[in-house]
Amino acid sequence: MSTGTSTPSSSKTHASASDNDIEQLLSREASAFQRELEVERILKAFKLNPYDILDIDESSKPEGIKRRYRQLSLFIHPDKTPHARAPDAFDLLKKAESELSDTAKREALDATIAEARLQLLRSHGFSTSTQDDDPKLRGLVPSFKVQLRAKVKDLLIDEEVRRRKAIKMNLANEGLEARKKEEEVATRKRKAEEDKTWEESRETRVDSWRSFNNTAKKKKKTKAQILG
Repeated sequence: MSTGTSTPSSSKTHASASDNDIEQLLSREASAFQRELEVERILKAFKLNPYDILDIDESSKPEGIKRRYRQLSLFIHPDKTPHARAPDAFDLLKKAESELSDTAKREALDATIAEARLQLLRSHGFSTSTQDDDPKLRGLVPSFKVQLRAKVKDLLIDEEVRRRKAIKMNLANEGLEARKKEEEVATRKRKAEEDKTWEESRETRVDSWRSFNNTAKKKKKTKAQILG
């Protein structure tokens, strides 16, 4: 017969279940917080450097880049992340992966990074053959890696400024060409209208000339009669 009282074992089971629920809740909250932090990191990353957006090393292999992209895109997917700008972060990841998957674009980016490294080494008076693990680089403050990232950022910004100026100049040239074509079309149209007007008034001019000649002849005849 049941007395309705809880046994020690049942109380222990309930306590264990309650602890598990709390752990799961805390885990979910921690995971959501980490997702929001990652979204913020991606949004603050330097947009012209896809390595920064994916937070991956420049020496990464193509398969490593794809794996990193899949991990991050799943982690901060808008369906799983309450952050209002999760879709923007997701799009940035996709664009970064696409650029690093494009051989020509990645080679151009790597060339810029290599140039930044050479400039940085020269600015410190180091040989351009100095390796990243060289003891001389370890004593730099800020670290060589931080300085290199800043130098890469400067070069990429310079390149972007030049690119935009070139586009602006091309657009200006295209606009000038377009205006020239418009003026040529307008000139041809005006000439055609003038020719049409001249042609349409030809009969009127002929009639006027005939009338003038007839009047002149009559005056001449009348004058001759008077003199005669």
